[in-house]
Amino acid sequence: MKIEETFSVNAPVDRVWEFMMDPDRMAPCVPGCSDVEVLGENKYRANVKVAVGPIKTSFKVSVELTEQNAPTYAASVTRGEEGGKASMLTANSELRLTSVNSDETEVYYLSEVSLVGRLGKFGLGMMKKKAKAIGEEFAESFRIQIETPGQ
Repeated sequence: MKIEETFSVNAPVDRVWEFMMDPDRMAPCVPGCSDVEVLGENKYRANVKVAVGPIKTSFKVSVELTEQNAPTYAASVTRGEEGGKASMLTANSELRLTSVNSDETEVYYLSEVSLVGRLGKFGLGMMKKKAKAIGEEFAESFRIQIETPGQ
């Protein structure tokens, strides 16, 4: 499943990059994300709670930044599993930041997601709709966090 979105924030590209590379600042922007743990340079672990249709569950995920070109590009691999390995998730993601002007940045992300197991049985349309809703919630939360003075 391919997830691709773009949104803009009122902050310079360097500030957006710094914010996005800080897991303690990013985690609260990701819907359902908690218990972020730094495992090493560019490696993190977290829990992410999700609800798809009637199923409410959480995934233990690990994220590894595999490539960085500050302040405009990052690539990562995310792997996770639902308790009891009922579902397995793998996502290869790219992040691109583009300076619109000195006070505005366009954020583009692309993820190729593979989900197998009980959540993988939901139709592609339903999963894409859920992914879009999570992306919109993330973008709004991110905007609020980064555009608030003192952040």
